[in-house]
Amino acid sequence: MVSLGLVVARFNSSVTEQMEEAAHEAAAERDAEVAETVHVPGAYDSPLAADRLARRDDIDAVAVVGAIVTGDTDHDRVIADATATSLTEVSLDRDKPVTFGVSGPGMSGAEARERISKGAEAVYAATELVEALA
Repeated sequence: MVSLGLVVARFNSSVTEQMEEAAHEAAAERDAEVAETVHVPGAYDSPLAADRLARRDDIDAVAVVGAIVTGDTDHDRVIADATATSLTEVSLDRDKPVTFGVSGPGMSGAEARERISKGAEAVYAATELVEALA
């Protein structure tokens, strides 16, 4: 059984709470266990939590979920780029899958709600990577 860490951004919680539910459903579907869930303020804050989970011997992979919606500036793009880059570094540094179930940037709140499935997709990718790399 694959043991997962799950990091959930609270910012845009009307979306991310549903993404978290989708992630748990996907884990059950894949016969994986979510060993621990860490809630962080926003997607930008997820790399440290992902790193802490990836350090654990009882965690095989980490799935990160969040939603980054657009505003009046390019701030959403900066946040998404920094988050994706940092999570990739965690995965490579820890030699464990860290999957990116973060929707955005460049989308409205309505578009983010249409992408709730990103939570499940992050879990699917994590379990597939664990199995492929075993």
